Amino acid sequence: MNIIGSNTIKTTLLLGGLTGLFMVIGGALAGSGGLIIALILATALNMGAWWFSGSLALRMSGAQEVSAEEAPDLHNMVESLANNAQMPKPRVYIIETDMPNAFATGRNPQNGAVAVTSGIMGLLNRDELAGVVAHELAHIKHYDTLISSIAATIGGAITFIAEMAFWSMLFGGGDDEEGGGGGFLMLFLAPIAATIIQMAVSRSREFSADAGGARILGDPLPLASALSKLETWSQSMQGGMLGGRRGQQRQPQQAAVNPATAHLYIVPPALGGLGDLFRTHPRTEDRIARLQELARSEGRPVAVR
Repeated sequence: MNIIGSNTIKTTLLLGGLTGLFMVIGGALAGSGGLIIALILATALNMGAWWFSGSLALRMSGAQEVSAEEAPDLHNMVESLANNAQMPKPRVYIIETDMPNAFATGRNPQNGAVAVTSGIMGLLNRDELAGVVAHELAHIKHYDTLISSIAATIGGAITFIAEMAFWSMLFGGGDDEEGGGGGFLMLFLAPIAATIIQMAVSRSREFSADAGGARILGDPLPLASALSKLETWSQSMQGGMLGGRRGQQRQPQQAAVNPATAHLYIVPPALGGLGDLFRTHPRTEDRIARLQELARSEGRPVAVR
C-alpha cells in the first residue's frame, strides 16, 4: 500500500475514533438531547468557517492576489503542476514578508488558492519551490480543508458538551455520590482527547500531502530539500541565532504570522515547546525521512548529509 493510501486509512480511523468519542462523551455527560444540540451548533459554526475559510485565511495572512503579468514564473509553475495533478489551476497569492513559508486554502479544487511568501521565493531554488507548491496543491486535491472542518466540528461539539455539563454540575446538576467526581474528570479529559485526535488527523494529512506533492512533481527530493531549509530557518529564528540584518528583523517577521492561520503553513512558524501529541505537523525530520525513503523506493540516489 502506498503512503497516501495508508494515511487515508489512518485519517478515516482517527475521524471514526473522534466520532466514537463524541458519542460516548455526549451520551454520558449531556444525554441524547445535549448531544444533538451540540452537534447541530458545532456543524453550523464549522461549516460556516469551512465555506469562508479561504477568504478569511488569505485576508488574515495579508496575502495579495497576483496576476500572470505580475508573477509570470510563479503562475507558470502553479499552472504546470496543476496540470500534472489534473486539477483546476488555483488562484495565486504572494505574502510580503521575509519569513519563508507557504500555504493553500479553499473548500474544494474549484475554489483553491496557493499563497507563498516573498521570503520563500528568495530562499528556495526553483525545484524546491515547485516541491512546496506541489505539496500545497495536494492539500487542495485531497480536500484537506473539508477533512479538517469535519474534525473541528466533532471536536467542537465535544468541547461544547463538556462546557454544558460543567456548568450543570457546578450549579447543582452533579452528584458526587453518583459518580460526579468521575464526571468532572471526564469534563477535563474529553476536550484534551478530542484535541489530540484532531492533531493526529492534521499530521496524517501532512504526510499525505508530502507524498501527493512528490507524485505531482515527479520527484520527492526537492520537497525534502525545501523542508530542510525551512526548518533550519525556523530553528535559527526561534533560537535567536540569526545575526545582522535578519536578526534585527526578527520581531516583525514573527508578527507577520497570524496565530489563526499558523497551522496552514507548510512548516508551522511557531511551535513553542509543545509535545508531539499537540503538534499540527509531524516533525520535519520525520517528513524528510519519509520523502527520502520514497525516493529510494523509486531508485533515486539520496545524498547523505
